[in-house]
Amino acid sequence: MPSIFSSNNLQKPTYSLLFAVCVAHLFNDLLQSVIPAIYPRLEDKYDLNMAQIGVITLCFQLSASIFQPVVGAYTDKHPKPYSQMIGMLFSTAGMISLAYAANYEWILISVILVGIGSSIFHPESSRVAYMSAGGRRSFAQAMFQIGGNTGAALAPLLIAWIVIPNGQQYILWFAVVALCSQVILGYIGRWYSRHLKNLQSKPKKAILLPDLSAARINWSVVILLLLIFSKYFYTASITSYFQFYTIDRFGLTEVQAQVYLFYFLIAVAVGSLVGGLLGDYVGRKYIIWFSVLGAAPFTLLLPYVDLFWTGVLIVIIGLIISSAFAAILVFAQELLPRKLGMISGLFYGFAFGMGGLGSAFLGWWADQTSIDFIYHVCSYLPLMGIVAYFLPDMKKVTFRPLDGN
Repeated sequence: MPSIFSSNNLQKPTYSLLFAVCVAHLFNDLLQSVIPAIYPRLEDKYDLNMAQIGVITLCFQLSASIFQPVVGAYTDKHPKPYSQMIGMLFSTAGMISLAYAANYEWILISVILVGIGSSIFHPESSRVAYMSAGGRRSFAQAMFQIGGNTGAALAPLLIAWIVIPNGQQYILWFAVVALCSQVILGYIGRWYSRHLKNLQSKPKKAILLPDLSAARINWSVVILLLLIFSKYFYTASITSYFQFYTIDRFGLTEVQAQVYLFYFLIAVAVGSLVGGLLGDYVGRKYIIWFSVLGAAPFTLLLPYVDLFWTGVLIVIIGLIISSAFAAILVFAQELLPRKLGMISGLFYGFAFGMGGLGSAFLGWWADQTSIDFIYHVCSYLPLMGIVAYFLPDMKKVTFRPLDGN
């Protein structure tokens, strides 16, 4: 039986399209990362507590997560080449609304609009990355992911330079970015539309299904979701509260705290690319194992070190813990190759959902205890990576063809 890792399957990716999807993802995640980056300013202006900050993240993440599997399942049967442009319109509306938000409820409505835009954007964009991958699927997903992570890393710096010195209404500049991104999304939509027409004019290729039982496939998907839980629950503690942690513990200014958050987020971007490059060659299971469990020694050490070593450790943690997402997603896509959109939506949606629930829970808990206590507890989460041991080694799994879709 054939293997998807054979040399015959290693076609070259469509690099121009991968670059376009990468940049589009950068713009999308730049917009959604404006939300946590602006938290210290919102806390000060509206006198919010940590629980209210967590609810803002929860509203955004739930709106970004609930619809993603639904959108993905629908587009599996009814592809929509230009749906990303519609999603970006929702995000644009959210940015404009957030710039003028005058109270807490208005802020919640604004972030929900951004979340809806993100939920429409991700499933079809991830599918396009998959279709343009050739034989390098982890690399393609990593390229897609590095765009998003780079956008997330830029957000706190841009907030520090543009919004903090000038005021909340300067968030409008990010709406301009959203509108400009429509040019790139239009290019992707045209390619996708032509690709669909070409597929209709050609005989359908056989889909390769893994020679695993349904129970083994389902159990593997559950393990992958547990790993997503561990990764994104911990990441939520950084993206939502690390600024407050460094301000409270080390007396940093708001702008200095944004820079330390940038260190983590740019390390996440680099780690995503490195993990994707290695996943195609050394095996996705081993990248997943290293990424989640390998971060544990450094997360356990983080709450006990000074400011210098906090900066060093947060970079190491970002590099390691981010290297698995492309491998996790492609692993799931290979387990269920007939449901690419649904799987992409499920995993992105679950990641956002866990981030949102984690942020809301940790915000409430921080109000009851302290930010410092939260980092002590969360430092144990990466130990859940041990469950990666039970994943099948896809390099040793044979695949059987199934004609049609």
